[in-house]
Amino acid sequence: MNNGSNNRCAQLLQQIREIDFCIVEIALFLDAYPDHPQALEYYRRLTDERAKAMEQYESACGPLTIYGNRSADAWDWVKTPWPWEPDAD
Repeated sequence: MNNGSNNRCAQLLQQIREIDFCIVEIALFLDAYPDHPQALEYYRRLTDERAKAMEQYESACGPLTIYGNRSADAWDWVKTPWPWEPDAD
């Protein structure tokens, strides 16, 4: 990946991390208030936003998890640096 791709991948990964943090926080709130309509709507919105961000990341940067393999003919997970490797950013 070139530097522009690396920057975009790093931005998308940061966005996913931020959304994940928010999802965990709202899930903790929902544990205490499971019928709270605004919290449930916020959770749905966050999970939709996360799915879109994952789609963007995996389309541009490769699989983020083992569940992101797109090829029927190859195991893409090992073809790009893993998200925790220094070359991934």
